[in-house]
Formats: sequence, structure tokens, C-alpha cells
Amino acid sequence: MNPALIRTLDKQRILSLVSQRPGETKLGQSLRLPAEYQNWQAVRGDGCRYVLLGVPEQVGPRANCGKGGAHQGWQAFLSAFLNLQDNQLMGGGQLLLLGELICDDLPDTDDLVQLREQCEEIDRRLLEVLRPIFAADLIPVVIGGGHNNAYAIIRACSEARGQPLAVSNLDPHADFRQQEGRHSGNAFRYAHAQGYLSHYSILGLHEQKNSQEALQALAQNGFPWFSIQQIQWRRELTFTQALEKVLAYLKGPNLPVGAELDLDAISDMPTSAITRAGVALDDAIYYLHRLASQTRVQYLHLAEAAPQRHPAGEEAGMRVTGQALAELACTFISAAG
Repeated sequence: MNPALIRTLDKQRILSLVSQRPGETKLGQSLRLPAEYQNWQAVRGDGCRYVLLGVPEQVGPRANCGKGGAHQGWQAFLSAFLNLQDNQLMGGGQLLLLGELICDDLPDTDDLVQLREQCEEIDRRLLEVLRPIFAADLIPVVIGGGHNNAYAIIRACSEARGQPLAVSNLDPHADFRQQEGRHSGNAFRYAHAQGYLSHYSILGLHEQKNSQEALQALAQNGFPWFSIQQIQWRRELTFTQALEKVLAYLKGPNLPVGAELDLDAISDMPTSAITRAGVALDDAIYYLHRLASQTRVQYLHLAEAAPQRHPAGEEAGMRVTGQALAELACTFISAAG
């Protein structure tokens, strides 16, 4: 289970994050841990279906000339998610808490060339960790870090399935910039160019936050997008109508589906590229519910949460992003069944 690349959490550490109450069971008390299993096939055979993996890095956004802070999303998620109830609607027995990808050994630097080289190293590590998870027919829920990590997730899934993927992304940015070196702004461009991504749709795209070159590349490949301007500002179609078009597009080729959500899309969410003009958290939750229940979904990726960017400070940011990440993950897991 790639112990050299993963920092696991033992039961004692997990329970230290759980507020226990008599007569109740929290997810942190019931989910599974890697130490209980010899291999990924044993995990699947024991009834687990979802693998929780953190990627505590901020290299990708910084390599894209952006802000840091995305390394904190995983810890914020754990604090909230582990304290949710284990009940008949969702139980911890189907969840394996793998741990976090080791990223903190990468040297701190402001040099763009070095940052992009580090981004490629994170790609390599994620690929090595995710390939056997997909091969065992498990569904990873990847949380934290920049949107650069979508490339490794898509590639690992595509290689395991022997097919390219159809991916939906709720994001103001298409992350389809030129292949100028790996960073958070070009994960989907690299995945498509290398044959791992054949269908790609963006919901909530911001028309003025994407370059002409990127928009032309999307058009040339027939990749549809639905903008926040169309949905919220010009009211040309509703969020639900746009989502229905996304679902129809994803179902068309009958390919494995990837669920991507950049928390930048959500209004006022503390993120690497915080926005005042995005979708509501409720819409983001509904997006994942429909995507997970209506398609052949293979994974969930929640990227770019940056608690330290909350205007009231890091503590407030941890609460806000933690609750949002936990609710998004729960909705996905419950809907995927």
C-alpha cells in the first residue's frame, strides 16, 4: 500500500480528533485503516468501497503563479468528517482512511522552474499510490492540494480501466492552459494531450478568468462549458439545466467518469483563488449528488481549499472549509451508493 509515499494515521491519532459521546458512533470510530489489511484486494473483499486520500501540497497553485494555502485542506476535512455520525444512511465500514501523500519533503522554493519540477514529482507519487487503488475497483476520494493533481488521478484511472475518461469539473477556471510545465492550471490539457481524457466539461466557468487560447483549445476539442455569467448573471439557463446538459454529455460515450470540484467555484470559500461571484455551496453539493448517482463515477477530487485565506483568520477558515469538504464528500459517497 505504498508505505514509503503515504503518512498514515493510527487509531489513537484519529480518535484524538473525534468528540466522542456515549451511545453514538462517529465515522472516525468506525472507518477502516490500512493496518487492518494485507493488500487492496483484501480491502475490497471486506466491503470497503471508498479510499480517503489527502494531498497536503501547495506546489501546484504556486507553480501556476497563484496563492498558497491548499496544503491545509486535508486537515480541515479530517476535523469535520471524522466527527460525522455513523448511521444507517452512511457507515464507516465502507471507508478506508489511507492517509496523506508525503509532500513536505519537497524543498521550499519560489523558483517557477523548480516548483513545476516538484509538481511533476507529486504526479509521480500520486500515480504510484492510485494505480493499485483503481485496479482493485475502489473509488478514491482525493482531498487537498491544487487542481494540478487531477492529471495523476485521471491518468491512473485511465490506465487501470484501459479507457480514456469523461470528466466534469465545477470550476471558474478550465485549467486548460498551455503545456508550459506542470502546474494547477493545465492538468486537463496534459491529460487530454496524452490520451487519458477524451470528454471534458466545465460547469460554472468564469468567462473572464480563462485565456482566449484556452477557450479556443476547448472549442477545437468539442469540450462544452457553461459559464457563471450564463447561469447566474444573464439567466440564460438555470444551474440545473446546465447540469443536465453536462450529464447528457458525460453519458454519451459510456466512458468511466471523473468528478472534479474546485472549491474556487463556491462563493466566498477560502481557496487558492477565492471568489465573491461563484455558485452557492448548496449547488455544489447538488452537482456532486447528481454526478455520483447518474454516471459511472470512478473518483472524487476536491481541490484548492485554503483555510488560511479566510478573512477572519486560519481558525475560521478551517471550520468553513472543513465543513464544506465533509458535506461534499458525504454527498458523493451517499449518492454513489
